Amino acid sequence: LPKAAIIFNATFVRPAKFYLNGFSNIPHVKYYYVFLCFVYIMTVVGNCFLLSVIYLVKTLHTPKYMIVFNLAFTDLCGSTTLIPKVLDTFLFDRRDIVYEACLSYMFFVFVFAGMQSWTLVTMAYDRFIAICFPLRYHSIVTKPAIAAMLLFCWFCLSSVLAVMVGLINRLSFCGSVLVQSFYCDHGPVYRLACNDTSLNAVMGWIAFIIILCIPLILISLTYVSISIALSRITSAERLKAMKTCTSHLMLVAIFFLPVLGTNITAVSSYIHPNARIINSTLTHTIPALLNPIIYSLKTEEVLNSIRKLCKRNRLSNTTLSKKVTS
Repeated sequence: LPKAAIIFNATFVRPAKFYLNGFSNIPHVKYYYVFLCFVYIMTVVGNCFLLSVIYLVKTLHTPKYMIVFNLAFTDLCGSTTLIPKVLDTFLFDRRDIVYEACLSYMFFVFVFAGMQSWTLVTMAYDRFIAICFPLRYHSIVTKPAIAAMLLFCWFCLSSVLAVMVGLINRLSFCGSVLVQSFYCDHGPVYRLACNDTSLNAVMGWIAFIIILCIPLILISLTYVSISIALSRITSAERLKAMKTCTSHLMLVAIFFLPVLGTNITAVSSYIHPNARIINSTLTHTIPALLNPIIYSLKTEEVLNSIRKLCKRNRLSNTTLSKKVTS
């Protein structure tokens, strides 16, 4: 196995590079990487399209679509951080990654995954106010309030994850530097160290709780409150209110269920490393692909805005062609 290369003193060893292991003994695995490449292209197209629609259509410049814009942005950045590097590493067999680049890679993957999670919480808050306090919605859910919430999430997540990644620097890697993952994942990296990793394990659990557990609890509590509020109104109004939540619930299910499934399986029984890698790559990539599709096809406001943009483009093209012919 590759060995750590740079020795600072007799007790502290920092590697020049890590080596990413990825899949083991899977025939025709390159087809899977080609599939990931296709997923990435569609993710970029879908999210750029949604970002453009929200930016160009003035009627979508609302607090709700500020949150959708932030989700599309984090999806785009998260996929761009992860997939091109995975393809470069395994499709072109460049498995070594410089120590500093590995830590940066780890930080950005976790930050964007965390922001996806907390953006879904902000969406749940928006739906909660809209259904439980409809008369006060426009006074509570304002652009400055949503901007402050999102900026607070960015700042807090970046701070916690900077500490988590920074603590890797206190570790000594005197043995193998072969990372048993498809990217510089926190657990597989810190477990390679020779000295005490208990603080890193604690920070890993804190990050897991902040990125997955707290958001899921908050979203669940929000929907319990929404369910109680819906039980007090007529069935026609209830159906109308529930329709506004379907897109968000689909996004929550797509994001959280695969992650929870993988982690519960890993804790309760053995999961093959290859199966874990497939599940992890799909968990990081499929939600970012489906989010813009769900919001484009399931939300009437976005569909109407797309129609308006198409109509506007047709009119401008017609006017331009008339000017050219005249």
